Amino acid sequence: MDINEIVKPENKVYSRPKLLTDETMHYCPGCSHGVVHKLIAEVVEELGLEDKTVGIAPVGCAVFAYRYVDVDWIEAAHGRAPAIATAVKRLRPDLMVFTYQGDGDLAAIGTCESIHAANRGENIAIIFINNGIYGMTGGQMAPTTLEGMKTSTTPYGRRVDLNGFPLKISNIFAELDGTCYVTRQAVHNPACVRKTKNAIKKAFLNSMKGLGTSVVEVVSTCASGWKMSPADANKWMVENMFVKYPLGDIKNTTEE
Repeated sequence: MDINEIVKPENKVYSRPKLLTDETMHYCPGCSHGVVHKLIAEVVEELGLEDKTVGIAPVGCAVFAYRYVDVDWIEAAHGRAPAIATAVKRLRPDLMVFTYQGDGDLAAIGTCESIHAANRGENIAIIFINNGIYGMTGGQMAPTTLEGMKTSTTPYGRRVDLNGFPLKISNIFAELDGTCYVTRQAVHNPACVRKTKNAIKKAFLNSMKGLGTSVVEVVSTCASGWKMSPADANKWMVENMFVKYPLGDIKNTTEE
């Protein structure tokens, strides 16, 4: 029997995004970055913004994002992506401008730039990957590292009396008048992938409508940094990360 008789074109449920390049990704097995890259590529295509999108990628695991998603990219110094995004969007308000940042970049080195850009209500989208660790530079403690979580700089676990509490920075974003949409999602299963895609699409549309700053936090795994298998990392994330960083919309002032 001809395979075309079994799998008809109208039954196709997935196509590779055209904006996703053929470059082999450098991410570790089980890493969430690749999934989020795919979602960004899909959303940009679906919105018809292929020639109107600028991504800002600073230092971190996603420093080579320009290799994988075929839109215009600008490399920023560590933590400074929101400042660069501010300049681009103010000069070219017709463009869809987003940053792609990890928790160490956004919530530590770039706390100032992130908070003040959001407080000003810059019309940008911030994609925030929170895996509770500095993944690229050796697995050090990040602001989002959980209490008791072992890292290369907290080998006996994070101590609140010494290191402070884990930082729920998206909740801080939600308190700022300049943010219009703040949500926390994940990509460890198909249902969550769909929700994250919808959140990214909403954030990108907000940017084009000039509604203010949108933040999409994606709670993620770092199997290598956590010293776990990808499957165990997903399980640990659900049982531990989601307790401190529960999924769902934190703020939404935009029209449905």
